[in-house]
Amino acid sequence: MNEQFRQHIESLHPSFEVLLSSGSFQFTSLPKALPKAGIYLFSNGEQHLYVGRTNSIRKRLQQHCRPNSSHNSAPFAFRLAREARKAPQATYKPQGSRKHLLQDPDFALAFTDAKAQLRTMNIRVVEESNPLRQALLEMYVAVALAAPYNDFDNH
Repeated sequence: MNEQFRQHIESLHPSFEVLLSSGSFQFTSLPKALPKAGIYLFSNGEQHLYVGRTNSIRKRLQQHCRPNSSHNSAPFAFRLAREARKAPQATYKPQGSRKHLLQDPDFALAFTDAKAQLRTMNIRVVEESNPLRQALLEMYVAVALAAPYNDFDNH
């Protein structure tokens, strides 16, 4: 294995442990002191649901949770809404696109409800500013916790 890559890989588990041992909070009580860049984890009780990465944790959590966030900035809530409404996977064609799904009032309500649900979930964060380790850590955490809403498929 490439030595540099091995060193990155070996740094993942300690960061994973820091993430899980860090205190959780809800969006409505965001701590004043948050790392700028890193990994965040949404959980419902002990069920770990979604892992994300960002260079601006506070801003990214706001994008996920604010009532007026769009389908592009709140992908986790959008996936929850799709699941709640048993809606098909969004496409890049006009018919079936995210925008098209949101024209359905029931789906739009489910999306609003999902963003409200995110605001009540437990959130944990861990700092990671190195972009390569950040990407690897997101995948490591998602795989290790079997986060059901993470999808690393190409779009």
